[in-house]
Amino acid sequence: MPKVVQWWDRHQVLLYLVAIALGAALGLLAEPAAPVLQELIEPLLMLLLFATFLAVPLIEVGKAFLDVRFLGTVLCVNFVVMPLVTWGLSRFVVDDQGLFLGVLLVLLTPCIDYVIVFTGLAGGSKARLLAAAPLLMLVQILLLPVYLWLFAGPQALSAIEIAPFVRAFFLLIIVPLIAAGLVQLMAKKFRAGQLIDQVMAAGMVPLMMATLAVVVGSQIVSVGSQTSSLARVVPLYVFFAVIAVVVSKYAGRVTGLDVSATRAVMFSGVTRNSLVVLPMALALPASFELAPLAVVTQTLVELVIMVLMVRLVPRLVP
Repeated sequence: MPKVVQWWDRHQVLLYLVAIALGAALGLLAEPAAPVLQELIEPLLMLLLFATFLAVPLIEVGKAFLDVRFLGTVLCVNFVVMPLVTWGLSRFVVDDQGLFLGVLLVLLTPCIDYVIVFTGLAGGSKARLLAAAPLLMLVQILLLPVYLWLFAGPQALSAIEIAPFVRAFFLLIIVPLIAAGLVQLMAKKFRAGQLIDQVMAAGMVPLMMATLAVVVGSQIVSVGSQTSSLARVVPLYVFFAVIAVVVSKYAGRVTGLDVSATRAVMFSGVTRNSLVVLPMALALPASFELAPLAVVTQTLVELVIMVLMVRLVPRLVP
């Protein structure tokens, strides 16, 4: 078994690309499976984040929460610079209110879940990003209405519900974090705790593969049905990621962050809260019918970008 774990750790980027391809094939060949795959996303994310948090000693999270320089940098990138970039990019789809609102929703909300996993894979500081997650969630809840009002007007703002943010924060951060803390405490005295720790550490790659496959498989058909319309937002998402990488690397250099912290800022700047925002987009009136598909399209684009960044970021910040 250790040799198998070493093998998939060594080939994880290739395996993630295979998982994305398999998920797409499953979604296209077995369309009725999409609702089932959709239901699997949340439990798999909770397991994946539980495994990730388990690998981060809680004492390190406590220290990271006191790292004002890192927290200030990640907040500035996500809530000062990238919203301006989002405003500029959204101008290209302002003629279609569904695409316009979908782009704003997803690009204005930084990720708090699987970004921690990808950051760790690229040698970034998982502990710092985990410590930043509550702040990122709180600030986006407070600022999203403000930015939507400024960028899209009061009509768009009145159609938005905040409840999915609160639910996602509880299920994807609080529950896995408490569970990981309990297992860490148990592992100090009991063999069972150590065994859970070892199994979850060994299963990180398969868990990530399963998560990627079900996300892609559950969404690929709905995106494919509106390919011509959604093709307009794909370059916007790619440009957003490229700009975020450049801005985040520069911000890390200016603020004097170390290598692992700078890599964490880069991943945070690129990844968006698409799986949390999607329920909000689905609850919009019919006049915004393309908004949820614009959110889903960002997820699919971002997953490929994340897999590539696992290889690229260590080279950009060696």
